[in-house]
Amino acid sequence: MIYVGVTGWGDHDSLYRDGVSQRDKLKEYGAHFPVVEVDASFYAIQPKRNSEKWVSETPAPFQFVVKAYQGMTGHQRGEIPFENKKEMFKAFRDSLEAYQKAGKLAMVLFQFPPWFDCKRENVNYLRWCKAEMGDTPVAIEFRNQSWYRPNMFQQTLIQKEGWIHTVCDEPQAGEGSIPIVLESIHPDKTLVRLHGRNIHGWQKPSSGDNWREVRYLYRYNHQELTEWVEKIRKLEKQSKDIYVLFNNNSGGDAADNAKQMIEMLGIEYEGLAPKQLGLF
Repeated sequence: MIYVGVTGWGDHDSLYRDGVSQRDKLKEYGAHFPVVEVDASFYAIQPKRNSEKWVSETPAPFQFVVKAYQGMTGHQRGEIPFENKKEMFKAFRDSLEAYQKAGKLAMVLFQFPPWFDCKRENVNYLRWCKAEMGDTPVAIEFRNQSWYRPNMFQQTLIQKEGWIHTVCDEPQAGEGSIPIVLESIHPDKTLVRLHGRNIHGWQKPSSGDNWREVRYLYRYNHQELTEWVEKIRKLEKQSKDIYVLFNNNSGGDAADNAKQMIEMLGIEYEGLAPKQLGLF
């Protein structure tokens, strides 16, 4: 099955009625898409009451891709707010309980930063992360080209240890970006994340107040989406379930592009939430 959605549910104004509160947006989001990426978990390990609320507000078949906490992937600046890394991983695993009990956890996404390059120390850390996560399905996304150099792509490592490969579409902007690699690797699940192709924004330093708004400002055109339909069909032959998430959120384009993709793939989802009166 192909699940198409977007990253986060708060920034997609075209989906919601005027005046709908932030706390009610996920309920309406579930009328449009069968999957969402939880990005709040990147900035802080979420209390169980949050995941319990989100699980209760979504239809039974709905799926969550939960982003790993930044302290787990090396993004955290300064000291982590835990006694040690094992305690941090345990707290994160505990935060997943509601998703798992409801059968709504598609996977946890470990997105590593551009400075996380392919060297023995980092390969060992990947093995440690996978062991700490146990049976939880985990996807990996790199942002350093050293993992994809000839004879260096860690397919054997990722495949042997059961990682889910994240296939990315992003600007080709040197060492801090990765190419499109159409390899599913995991027989059950593959994640696709489309970040847009705003090369100027991608190279903008991650500082200041609006760097995210600039980085992810992009709208995929029909030709680009057509090319991705073909790519997704290839991945579908390699993996049981494909999760496609649009992350080009800055200009409100992600939701529109995701709906275009659903139409182009000819998908009609069953089990979505009922659309609210006056939604359009």
